[in-house]
Amino acid sequence: MATTYKVLGQVNPTDTNNANLYTVPSGTSTVISTLVITNVTATVAVARVYVRQAAASATTGNAIAYDVSVPANSLNTFTLGITMGATDVFTVHSATADALAFHLFGSEIN
Repeated sequence: MATTYKVLGQVNPTDTNNANLYTVPSGTSTVISTLVITNVTATVAVARVYVRQAAASATTGNAIAYDVSVPANSLNTFTLGITMGATDVFTVHSATADALAFHLFGSEIN
């Protein structure tokens, strides 16, 4: 098995819809090590984060962070250690368009 350490995804949602930050490729497992949420505005912003097994719908049942406040011009860092299988999806949401940048780091194993 080969392990590749990498930036798994980066997104700065331009609207308030859910955004898929990372989807585990077919034939691959992934270990999510760190999520960084950066507020790039001068106002508090609110984030949601979901881990959707087999691309299930984003609901409160698969939320790992829900309505988390990110202070103005700052960041929140989460050390996770989450394991995900093929077709699982890491989804993010910003309550304010263009306010939050999401950065996901981890390892792909295939």
